[in-house]
Amino acid sequence: MKRCLVAYATPLREYLWALELADEACIGEALAAARALAGAEPIPWESASVGVFGELRRRTDGCADGDRIELYRPLARDPRARRRERLRQARR
Repeated sequence: MKRCLVAYATPLREYLWALELADEACIGEALAAARALAGAEPIPWESASVGVFGELRRRTDGCADGDRIELYRPLARDPRARRRERLRQARR
């Protein structure tokens, strides 16, 4: 058995699910187990990108003991475009 943590965060709340999985379990199976624990929480299980410790992964990739599997929200705006806009405003 291996232990993993599935994490998802919104601006207002962080969701964490601690799981015990079979040694051969993949990220998709970990997400399915977390979904069963989450109940009706508004989590984008199917559409969100996933990663382990900030590195993008596929749902079919394996996960190791102690991994933090993260669901990522889409960015509201491109950070580079935001910085350019702030710089333009500061120059005025």
